[in-house]
Amino acid sequence: MELQKIFGANVRHYRRAIRWTLEQLASEVGVSRETIGKIERGVSAPLFETVEKIAEALGVPAQVLFGAAPFPPGDRGELLTDINSILANMNDRQLAGARKMLNALRSS
Repeated sequence: MELQKIFGANVRHYRRAIRWTLEQLASEVGVSRETIGKIERGVSAPLFETVEKIAEALGVPAQVLFGAAPFPPGDRGELLTDINSILANMNDRQLAGARKMLNALRSS
């Protein structure tokens, strides 16, 4: 997965985790709603200054938005990063279904 898409998926994940709208994050960062939307979809790459503002607004280190942590290096970390990116792009209903499936896998 390309870095731009990983970054965007992580921004979306952490924004949703704090229950902010695109407008709220955009206002906090000082950019338009459309800009945040493009970043989250991996269509647009932000400037480093914007990356820092997004990370600060979301309360996470910038490295985390690029997928640097909390996953270990190697194949396992790559799998976890991919899964995290997929989950970050799901709506609440899809996430609930994914959780049920993961719990069923864990129980078997």
